[in-house]
Amino acid sequence: MSELLAKVFKKVSEELPEPEQDAFAEWLLQLIENDERLWDAQFAASADKLETLADRALAERDGGCSETLDTSKLSKI
Repeated sequence: MSELLAKVFKKVSEELPEPEQDAFAEWLLQLIENDERLWDAQFAASADKLETLADRALAERDGGCSETLDTSKLSKI
């Protein structure tokens, strides 16, 4: 758990009564679920575009317009 998230949970648990803690937890869960649904919808809506990009990438590979990735040249984070 991140330091910031731990700080938020500690503050909520120490300063809010249990019903308000539950309301906060429900709000946070709803926020996470809505984000997941939004991501799923956006991903599904982009399927045609992704297929077009994949077809173009394969055509470029087949046409000799690409090269093998040398992972030793990638920077390490």
